[in-house]
Amino acid sequence: MNRIVIPVLALLFMGSCRSNTNQETSIIETQKTEIMHKEEKQHIEQLLNTYKKALNTSDAALAQSLYTKDGVFMPSEAPSAIGQENILKSYAFIFSQIQLSIEFYIEEIEIEGDVAFATTSSKGSVLIHALGESVPESNRELFVFEKIAGQWKIARYMFNKTEAKK
Repeated sequence: MNRIVIPVLALLFMGSCRSNTNQETSIIETQKTEIMHKEEKQHIEQLLNTYKKALNTSDAALAQSLYTKDGVFMPSEAPSAIGQENILKSYAFIFSQIQLSIEFYIEEIEIEGDVAFATTSSKGSVLIHALGESVPESNRELFVFEKIAGQWKIARYMFNKTEAKK
């Protein structure tokens, strides 16, 4: 009987060791994934901060540089700009009409592989050049990002007003 019990106990012990090792490996992998996920979110937050800078400094070229080559900019009450050349033209036109002074508030960032999205809101003011008048500005935004060659870029962006025009 000892001949059977000892090998069975040894197998059970080895199995429990293997199970602990698998659990430890799983925990380590989960921690690594969480750290990488946090770093990716930080990169997207940096991209959004650079985008805010482009808006607040009326820098159309900087805004354009944040998009993918086939990116789409969908401004409220205006035609969509598709591709970097049209995106540049759209921002250049917008900035010739207004000067923004806004702050972004990131509500969520979700990442799945090389694609991510963020919902944000913004609040501040807009100077309308033609009127020389500054008015409150507030929007809600949806960004879709794509990771290309290790860098996050805006693939799609749209916004709309949170307050009705008066």
